Amino acid sequence: MNTEDYIVKKPIKLLETSTKEVVEDAKGKLKKIRRKISKLQDTMYAEGKYGMLICLQGMDTSGKDSLIREVFKDVNARGVEVHSFKVPTELELKHDFLWRHYIALPAKGKIGVFNRTHYENVLVTRVHPEYILSEKIPTIQSIDNLNDEFYHDRMERINAFENHLTKNGTIVLKFFLNLSKDEQKNRLLRRLQIPEKNWKFSSGDLKERKLWSKYMFCYQDLLNRTSKENAPWFVIPADDKPTARLLLADIVLEEMKKYNFKEPTLSKKDTEQLADFKTQLNNE
Repeated sequence: MNTEDYIVKKPIKLLETSTKEVVEDAKGKLKKIRRKISKLQDTMYAEGKYGMLICLQGMDTSGKDSLIREVFKDVNARGVEVHSFKVPTELELKHDFLWRHYIALPAKGKIGVFNRTHYENVLVTRVHPEYILSEKIPTIQSIDNLNDEFYHDRMERINAFENHLTKNGTIVLKFFLNLSKDEQKNRLLRRLQIPEKNWKFSSGDLKERKLWSKYMFCYQDLLNRTSKENAPWFVIPADDKPTARLLLADIVLEEMKKYNFKEPTLSKKDTEQLADFKTQLNNE
């Protein structure tokens, strides 16, 4: 696999982008990669110089939850934090649109996973512009005040936000799980046909499905405008879940390797006294 094949480096057209790849023995290969990610995260935690933010976006049923579970299951519990962003709360709406994401950022040494991200603010709110009114922005009196310029300005502020993060030691990786409409239909039907999966189904999924074209337009626009060298987007074919998980894990591993994390060393004084420390413990 060449992870460079999935990065957004030039304008893309989602309708021309593959939604399905199948890698043989993807599950077995993932097990090996996630163990390596775990070891690197331990070293990253000990060094305490970098944090990592992994952003996941995708249509309903694209597999975000199960991907998080399978990719990071070997990482020490202290080393990974997952945040799922739902409809903003009353408190969150009293702040700017990035506030709730900023306070959820990973500390240095940790991996933070955003399951849905700050990009919802230029995605869902663009498909449903009436949501913006809840933010009570002084210059926005009605949805008539909302246009492409408004959302593109927000994207530029997101670019600045991520640039600030990377300059302060946060590695930012963004993944769009590129699911086909046909595969989403299959997964929704599965939720309806399997009793223990019924709880996952929402009638709202069908309403949003009718807006598929609008969502694809908005995704394509944000991918092309916000994939930067220091905070790139990767478009992952998501129709085959095991392969999607493997691809994402491989990209995360390759990016982590670039930073050459190193465990801290003992001070010269403590190193010289190691023999004495061992003696003290053995003589207890």
